[in-house]
Amino acid sequence: MSLVDRIKEKARSCVKRIVLPEGDEPRTLKAAEIVRAEGLADPMLITRELIAAPENAGRLASYAAGLYELRKAKGLTEEKAAALVADPMYFGMMMVKCGDADGLVSGAVHSTGDMLRPALQIIKTAPGMKLVSSSFLMECPNREIGEDGLLVYADCVVNPCPDAEELANIAVAAADTARRLCGVAEPRVAMLSFSTKGSAEHALVEKVREATRIAHALAPGLLLDGELQFDAALLPAVAALKAPESPVAGRANVLIFPDLQAGNIGYKITQRLGGADCFAVLQGLAKPCNDLSRGCSVDDIVNTVAMTSVQAQ
Repeated sequence: MSLVDRIKEKARSCVKRIVLPEGDEPRTLKAAEIVRAEGLADPMLITRELIAAPENAGRLASYAAGLYELRKAKGLTEEKAAALVADPMYFGMMMVKCGDADGLVSGAVHSTGDMLRPALQIIKTAPGMKLVSSSFLMECPNREIGEDGLLVYADCVVNPCPDAEELANIAVAAADTARRLCGVAEPRVAMLSFSTKGSAEHALVEKVREATRIAHALAPGLLLDGELQFDAALLPAVAALKAPESPVAGRANVLIFPDLQAGNIGYKITQRLGGADCFAVLQGLAKPCNDLSRGCSVDDIVNTVAMTSVQAQ
């Protein structure tokens, strides 16, 4: 069974309410039909017309008041709050914040920034998390690597140059994604570098070492090690030579890249040359919200809704 099929099966086991704030976009409408028909989630399509309907006046006023309370210290006025919640993205975020929905998916029309901005303002980060990041779920044809071919890469989309503390937070969040979303019983996290266990000295290597120390403090029970080169993290023969004492080397299933350039390049090489299927999710938010590419297909939306539903479980 493929990763997507496993995720869909899990989504069906506990159906969640997922907001689609691009409710009049054709691909989104078709995806919502499929999601409902397959029992993956309860899709909640939001449009400006729906928000403006008389029967929603009370909810609109309640959300406006709630948004004002959340943001008044940042200078938001009551009038501006009322205008913002008339936007489907903000209305949808307030639905999730207030417990009227369990998660949100957008991006067929909106940019990542258009979604992340209200998510950070309203949903905010999960307790203990310093930032929002991304994980790419890489399903590779080579079943001998990772977790039967599954690798989790982070961060490949959001944070250009994380410092050591941010990198540690990304690592802990990615391990949680592997466990909760992918069903990985034992996340084994490799903190990647161009050095393995002191083979090189540089400020960039030291950042990864410091991130490893911080991550151990944040999640003492997590199986995590660094710094490790990519091949030492994945291949037992290389690990035996370069890091024989490492509990992670040679069998990592979660790979943490030192910056966004490395992560973005790495996932695309794995996808384009390695033939891996890849699926992106955001992590670190208090409640799940996920972003799509504006070139997404109907299937992409369906899959992302299913993943968001499982995150909400």
